[in-house]
Amino acid sequence: MGKNKLKKFSEMETMEFVLQYPFGVLEREGFPYRGKWHEEFFHNSNPVVLELGCGKGEYTVGLARRYPDKNFIGIDIKGARMWTGACQARDEGLGNVAFLRTDIELLDHFFAPGEVAEIWITFPDPQMKKVRKRLTGTRFLELYRKVLAPGGVVNLKTDSPFLYTYTREMARHNGLQLIADTSDLYGEGHHCATEILGIRTYYEQQWLERGLTIKYISFELPGQQALSEPEVEIEHDTYRSFSRGELQHPELREAAVKPKQ
Repeated sequence: MGKNKLKKFSEMETMEFVLQYPFGVLEREGFPYRGKWHEEFFHNSNPVVLELGCGKGEYTVGLARRYPDKNFIGIDIKGARMWTGACQARDEGLGNVAFLRTDIELLDHFFAPGEVAEIWITFPDPQMKKVRKRLTGTRFLELYRKVLAPGGVVNLKTDSPFLYTYTREMARHNGLQLIADTSDLYGEGHHCATEILGIRTYYEQQWLERGLTIKYISFELPGQQALSEPEVEIEHDTYRSFSRGELQHPELREAAVKPKQ
């Protein structure tokens, strides 16, 4: 491990709002704030909102700035990434932010039933070949509702046409109540979520600067209804998300070589 990563890990160890629990400790001792996030960690009764796969944590911090009456927890397995957001939260004195280093699949080890009001999924790998790994697939939706309050909300922002279409089909097939749905958040769909338009991740900004569209869909997740996968064929993306491959999408290639005005 490089010195820079070690320095980041060391610094985060001093931040009380950054929580790192190895599975061995979790299995042996449990998580002390499970079912007690309001009373013993945030010391308020405000809604708890999760960002899954938070990366650098800039979206978690952005939401916390915008909504001081909610508590936000960024979750990612890669601790060095979240150092950026953790430092921002510390330097700005944001008391409604926490970061949790863990695998998303262990979510119910950290949160009790009904403890979470809302979940954000921002620019995940679309997992076009692996249904079980899609963060808006039945496997993960079943996990989310183990911790979501009745009528809890799931939000997805993505650059992937495949994942957006798949998630829409999931919602339609299972009769989930849509709250917002747009294939162009910063264009014709800007009215769907005007309050979040100013909150952008680093990679989201890269896409926008290259002329690509951001998709956004939000829906309620019922507590009891059985969920199943839609039986539809969805065309795969012709490119890989930013930072995960070459710029293969024709629209992206054109934007990348377009001369500045």
